[in-house]
Amino acid sequence: MLGKLTLDAFKHGPIVTVGQISMVLGALSVVGLLFYLKRWKWLWREWITTVDPKKIGVMYIVVALVMLLRSLSDAAMMRAQQAISVGSNHGFLSSDHFQQVFTAHGTMMIFFVAMGLMFGLINLIVPLQIGARDVAFPFLNATSFWLYAMGAVLLNLSLMVGEIGATGWLAYPPLSELAYSPGVGVDYWIWSIQIAGIGSLLSGVNFLVTILKLRRAGMTLMKMPMFVWSVLGSMVLVVVAFPILTATLAMLALDRSLGMHFFTANAGGNPMMYINLIWAWGHPEVYILILPAFGIFSEVVATFSKKRLFGYAYMVWAIIAIVFLSFVVWLHHFFTMGAGANVNAFFGIMTMVIAVPTGIKVFNWIFTMYRGRVQFTTPMLWFLSFVLTFTIGGVAGVLMAVPAIDFQVHNSLFLVAHFHNMIIGGVVFGYFAGLTYWFPKIFGFKLNERFGRYAFWCWSVGFLLAFIPLYILGMMGATRRLDHYDASLGWQGLFIVAGVGVMVILAGVGFQVLQLIVSIMQRDKNRDKTGDPWDGRTLEWSTASPVPVYNFATLDPVTERDVFWSQKQQKQAAKIQYEDIHIPRNTPIGFLIAVSALLFGFAVIWEIVWLNVVAVLCIIGLVMYRTLDDNTEYVLTAQEVKALETKGAKA
Repeated sequence: MLGKLTLDAFKHGPIVTVGQISMVLGALSVVGLLFYLKRWKWLWREWITTVDPKKIGVMYIVVALVMLLRSLSDAAMMRAQQAISVGSNHGFLSSDHFQQVFTAHGTMMIFFVAMGLMFGLINLIVPLQIGARDVAFPFLNATSFWLYAMGAVLLNLSLMVGEIGATGWLAYPPLSELAYSPGVGVDYWIWSIQIAGIGSLLSGVNFLVTILKLRRAGMTLMKMPMFVWSVLGSMVLVVVAFPILTATLAMLALDRSLGMHFFTANAGGNPMMYINLIWAWGHPEVYILILPAFGIFSEVVATFSKKRLFGYAYMVWAIIAIVFLSFVVWLHHFFTMGAGANVNAFFGIMTMVIAVPTGIKVFNWIFTMYRGRVQFTTPMLWFLSFVLTFTIGGVAGVLMAVPAIDFQVHNSLFLVAHFHNMIIGGVVFGYFAGLTYWFPKIFGFKLNERFGRYAFWCWSVGFLLAFIPLYILGMMGATRRLDHYDASLGWQGLFIVAGVGVMVILAGVGFQVLQLIVSIMQRDKNRDKTGDPWDGRTLEWSTASPVPVYNFATLDPVTERDVFWSQKQQKQAAKIQYEDIHIPRNTPIGFLIAVSALLFGFAVIWEIVWLNVVAVLCIIGLVMYRTLDDNTEYVLTAQEVKALETKGAKA
């Protein structure tokens, strides 16, 4: 009846039990608050069933920030273990548990934190910047979010029922094959990523079509804001790369469940094929995440330097070059596989070449600041910290592009430090800058600058404390996934410094939470009544804050790149000609499809056949119902739009 699921799946050690209790208490607190405020109907009507990209963007960000807190707790556990597990002291985590924490941290940060922050900001800003009233496929957009959210739920279920894999965040075979990982941990990893990955692929298609087909009249490609260009490049990568991930995970699942042996060496398969495939997705994934962050920095630097972005055309071509080159560097992740000198030389050269368009972007941002009236606001501070940390990581990356050097530091903590310089210093700092910059556009009031600066300094200083020692440790021979080492190696001091760095970062997270609380309490004082608290340049600032459900009351043609900046300089007021607006209706179908996918993934993991069948039938039935539904939108009349605009202006 329940397949492999037994009571033993609920039995865990004391550390996991503490995690379980905290998750349960957190969930009960939210449920209790909703009951106390009597907001269940509101939650269902306004959020769970919504197809509004602005609300979907907010939900992406909320889920991503929750997952950030979870993955930071894992990081703190790893650093604490490494700081004390030396000599005769074996720390508080077993080797197997440490590997599970390592796997969970990497998986959450890449798939559920960085991807969530990215799609959240894309949903919120891209339709506004291209002057569109909605995305191309609103229902598909909602379904994509809920698939992402249910993937996150499934991954966290492994803490409650069963376990997470101890294979690392990319689950290389043969370790991830059934013979070496017979439990359900790898299956949780596969299906949580598979469900979320399908959602990401659908989002990629959606935003690619949105940008190419829904731009306002007059907005040619070379008049698009740089953030939209960066998202366009990222979505091209999503559409091309994520099918590779889907196929790779499907083959690994078939290996484990049906004995297909795609990657089993002693049965005719090849583990190196898996590693090639996973990095053929994995390296473009790095640029999927970082290109939108580059776009954010382009918006922030131009706004707070009071200048047009320097070298717009070169920035566009740099994005196009990065998109192409990101597909011809994947093999540098395994120079040590023995492919030969010629293959290694080609991929080493390509890795160095891809640094060129990235360098062009950094220099163009600096030239944008040159002789500008620079304002050191919180978003600008995140950019300046990015320049420092990303440059350190970039130099380390070019070093490792030399195969001979990579042979020495491969699989060491030097590589871990480089990767975090790219992802945290580039991606996370970029999305923090974007969240701060566009927060008043999303919610109608600014975040508190003082606590934002405290958070910035803690993150920046803590990051350097946490990862500079890892470069040194890597050159001293410390490897990844290391949970214990000999005292005679002299590594403990550096690990302690790295642990202190993580604690400083956690203090930064605390300041961010405090910043949000204080900002909410002072929201009336800091409310944005102009729609443009930062003196922004692009079209999204021309509409109210927060943005109404229909985005824009009028769709006047665009005449130049920095259209809103030009209108302000010339003191042009938009002439509003009200018209009927078609708005998609809310629907629970996307949410129900994702819940069915969650049940399907859980059933496959535990081999519950009847639940598999029910889940598949539910998905098919829900898709058919949505296909046949002809009541998918309603009309907001011109008079209603005018009344809402008048009410908003008075407010």
